[in-house]
Amino acid sequence: MTLSIVVGGFFGDEGKGKISAYLALRDKPAIAVRCGAVNAGHTVVYNGKKWKLRTIPSFFVNPTTKLMIAPGALIRLDILFKEIEETGTRGRVVVDKHTGVIEKRHVEEEKKNAYLSGKIGSTLQGVGAAMSDRVMRRLRLAKDFPELKDIVDDVSLRVNEAVDRGETVYIEGTQGTYLSLYHGTYPYVTSRDTTASAFASEVGVGPRKVDEVIVVFKAYVTRVGGGPLPGEISLEEAERRGWAEKATVTGRVRRAAPFNIELARRAVMLNSATQIAITKLDVLFPENRGVRDWRKLSSRARKWIEELEEALKVSVTLIGTGEEALDVVDRRIELGLGEN
Repeated sequence: MTLSIVVGGFFGDEGKGKISAYLALRDKPAIAVRCGAVNAGHTVVYNGKKWKLRTIPSFFVNPTTKLMIAPGALIRLDILFKEIEETGTRGRVVVDKHTGVIEKRHVEEEKKNAYLSGKIGSTLQGVGAAMSDRVMRRLRLAKDFPELKDIVDDVSLRVNEAVDRGETVYIEGTQGTYLSLYHGTYPYVTSRDTTASAFASEVGVGPRKVDEVIVVFKAYVTRVGGGPLPGEISLEEAERRGWAEKATVTGRVRRAAPFNIELARRAVMLNSATQIAITKLDVLFPENRGVRDWRKLSSRARKWIEELEEALKVSVTLIGTGEEALDVVDRRIELGLGEN
């Protein structure tokens, strides 16, 4: 039984929601905790239905998993209650008493900020304004809202107790390594650190309790908003390759580039990755769509994965081959890294 962190390796959009949903169905964790804020959307497709989540952990697809929101996270009440209804998780969701709450005034403040909307390309969801209030010690927290009194708890305590009992716990990070306030492409970053150690801190677990860090990469790189994107291709070329995508939260077209081994290598370092998950392999190698067995992947796809492992010195344990949560090649048993 382990405590594992799922974290994005590029600029967000790597498919963390899909990988998290798969892990929920296969590993059936006791607890899953979501970090970050409502400016990050995680998409889950299961049994032909699609959810776009901005607050609820993608692990909700396992009905026995307790769903928690980290004390370091930021929520919006309307989005929280809407997603509880959409996912049918009433009674399973817990919000930490210290979770920050984004209010309407935070959204309005950001929409008036030409720097954020223009140069930076912010999602304008009120996250930066709320984070600023938190730093200035004037942000209202979950414990301050009567609407949340029935679902507020001590998430840090619950998680540490579960880990001490030997239960399986997952922390679901948001966005990506290069959107980190400290380690990303500043100033074209988000308003928090987005590496594995930061997500452990957001939840309230010490580094010695973390067993696995799963860094998720897409088979190509995308980002929205401003900032550098090495190797960026034109929208026309992205469409030709099947890499043209739209952001979950804003609907903006994502910029695209080929997989970047140097960015991946640094993300592995910054996150102390113990495992790598790759998504959208079927976009790069269409003949592998829906494949769930390593031996059934095409030889060129297996070669691409093996070369990636050699370059990054970390095992690729999970390989996404389609939108559906269970369209994953799981190599963890084969590689001696866990249960399937």
